[in-house]
Amino acid sequence: MHPQPHPNRSENDASVIDGTERSPSAERAFRDALPQGKVRGRGAGINPGNRFEGVRLHVLGDHLDEVRSENEDGTHVRTRVLRDHARTVLNPVDVHDLHFKWTINPYRGCEHGCIYCYARPTHEYAGLSSGLDFETTILAKHDAPEILRRELSAPTWTGEPIMISGVTDPYQPVERELRITRRVLEVMVECRQAISLITKNRLLTRDLDLLRELHAHRAVHAAVSVTTLDNGLASAMEPRASSPRARLEAIRELSDAGIPVAVMVAPVIPGLTDHEIPRILHAAREAGAVAAGCILLRLPHQIKAIFLDWLRRHVPDRAAKVESLIRQTRGGALYDSRLFLRQRGEGEIADHIRRTFEVFARRAGLGERWSALNTKAFRRPIALERGQLGLFERQDTLFG
Repeated sequence: MHPQPHPNRSENDASVIDGTERSPSAERAFRDALPQGKVRGRGAGINPGNRFEGVRLHVLGDHLDEVRSENEDGTHVRTRVLRDHARTVLNPVDVHDLHFKWTINPYRGCEHGCIYCYARPTHEYAGLSSGLDFETTILAKHDAPEILRRELSAPTWTGEPIMISGVTDPYQPVERELRITRRVLEVMVECRQAISLITKNRLLTRDLDLLRELHAHRAVHAAVSVTTLDNGLASAMEPRASSPRARLEAIRELSDAGIPVAVMVAPVIPGLTDHEIPRILHAAREAGAVAAGCILLRLPHQIKAIFLDWLRRHVPDRAAKVESLIRQTRGGALYDSRLFLRQRGEGEIADHIRRTFEVFARRAGLGERWSALNTKAFRRPIALERGQLGLFERQDTLFG
């Protein structure tokens, strides 16, 4: 089934597809190349070409089903984990519409497969696709804890808060076996390093012991992202993330452990999930959340094609309406990269979403901000590789 022309565009208007502005004829040719089936157990149904490469090859999901054997759990297209030979893991963030200045990402790519994920285009820097590659080829930073320990030992590091992860989910399914995020947290605990973290996976509760140790120094904030409370929609839109109920249970476990926890209603998809804002906020507050945030859907680069293809497969009766509403929040386009506006959009629809969130967050007693993280407890790791000198330099670690 091929999509019908967008109701707000004439036949002569150009379209933005696959990150590129195309004429109507080029758009039809592009649509004809899309697969007619889906890849089971995954979010993306296509593998768009890398925007940095001149040759564009769209690998069809049906073909991948044929060439890669079926997994024991009945899904197709196995996950590959490759070693990411990172030289550094602390990433400076110099963007004025974000509230954090440093991030650490144990993984590149994310097995959750969220169809709307704004991080998908980052996979193209590794020569991969933002489509199926992003959720089936995971680059793991196995040495991240050792590199982090070295970086926190630098005399120039002052203990500023670090966001885990900021790009891809630190508790995606491969973390259960690899445990890179847990080892990173162990370094953070050793140094009493202030952190924030955000996830869609209940696996976070595995590390409550470490989070409690950081909370003893008021050095941790946690956030759980809840996009929808509809299990069917969540399983199609976020196929390998924890269920909505499991995420609310994670909020409850964190709250019961005394960890400050927020709910992120993100992303809000106009015409698809925006009506759920009040229910999500109420459910999160009942589970123990103390703060809340809200971010509008972002579709940079190739995510436009991936998301629109997903819409036409899974909600064909609402696809045109959802696309129209998204465009109404972005000045007629599918995305606006301007700072601040990229997070919240503009226009009547975006204003209505923002006001709805503010009213019901206030009604639920959920503030957008919480108490500042304590950075004064930070201490550098013992420099064992420097021998006894390192121990003398760190007397406060041993006796204070």
